[in-house]
Amino acid sequence: MDLHSRYLTVADLRRAARRRVPHFAWAYLDTATGTEASARRNRTGLDNVLFTPSILHGEVAPDLSVDLFGETHPLPFGVAPVGQSGLLWPGAERLLAREATKADLPYALSMVANATPEEVGPETGGKGWFQLYPPRDIDMRRDMLARVKDSGFKVLVLTVDVPVAARREKQVQGGLVQPPRITPRIALQCALRPAWSQARMRAGMPRMKTLDRYSQDNAPLDPTAHIGYLLRTAPDWDYLRWLRDAWDGPLVVKGVLRPDDAARMQAEGVDAIWVSNHGGRQFDAAQGAVEYLPGVRAATTLPVIFDSGIEGGLDMLRAIALGADFVMMGRAWHYAVCALGDRGPAHLIDMLRRDLVSCIGQLGVARPADLRGMALTAG
Repeated sequence: MDLHSRYLTVADLRRAARRRVPHFAWAYLDTATGTEASARRNRTGLDNVLFTPSILHGEVAPDLSVDLFGETHPLPFGVAPVGQSGLLWPGAERLLAREATKADLPYALSMVANATPEEVGPETGGKGWFQLYPPRDIDMRRDMLARVKDSGFKVLVLTVDVPVAARREKQVQGGLVQPPRITPRIALQCALRPAWSQARMRAGMPRMKTLDRYSQDNAPLDPTAHIGYLLRTAPDWDYLRWLRDAWDGPLVVKGVLRPDDAARMQAEGVDAIWVSNHGGRQFDAAQGAVEYLPGVRAATTLPVIFDSGIEGGLDMLRAIALGADFVMMGRAWHYAVCALGDRGPAHLIDMLRRDLVSCIGQLGVARPADLRGMALTAG
């Protein structure tokens, strides 16, 4: 059966993925923090961005390409970093890196994924992005940056919106501990998901392999207090300056919501601003992330990247209309991999491309950036 006849939307992939992934892993991927109100506001905020289609333009040839950090990408989106990606589906990091690179899209590896930069870097063709959760120890920082550079990563992404661990109550209730342990409860969940379990047995137990050399402590920890949290710090402006001096490639700061922070980051030499509320996973009283875009866009001339709540091509156009230059997605890629395995990433790319072409054609423009300033806000 043609995948497009069965999996037409990200929501279709999500439903299929949920049937194949154990509950504890699903809770890690698909829940937020608190009452999950911030995650719901991400959806509401995007739904409130509306357009008035323009007509009588004849046949418009769409151009979805975007130039970013000296690379031309054929589509305006990429793969956002997701911690413990390999827990969600074994081998997800290398698969996503390989398929994204094949499509000339950026792939970002999380420092707390289950594959190392040395394993994933060669799959990115020297164009990968690496997400850094700021290590406290300066020697660890230097070593991490050297490993990332030597592995062929081009862009460094400093995540700044996790100064302390969020509670993520549903994730904790799911039963996951760090590093993962097979308890009777977890074993039952795995038994109910045989495809995941078979893949997991072949791959072995997941762990945050990038951090292995920095700690030998294997005591089980709460999922919101894993080794990544224990080694990181809450960065400040001096930390950003140190990192800017230490990294000689493009530097992106992820987790920016305030215009004044964006303007100051530009003055400090950052190369792009990433607007995100961490998908609602960190703080439950934030607005929908898309609502912050116009203010940040007005405060900086740097490229603006966006994530949080994106579920399709129309959502991407909404974000671009409000000021984003590029859009990253995290959960959707993992829905695709968990639902369809090796076929998932290519299918998602084609699905999103079709959605973008359809929506941009309805709006009567050739390029997504032409929508800048054309959006209305409901409510």
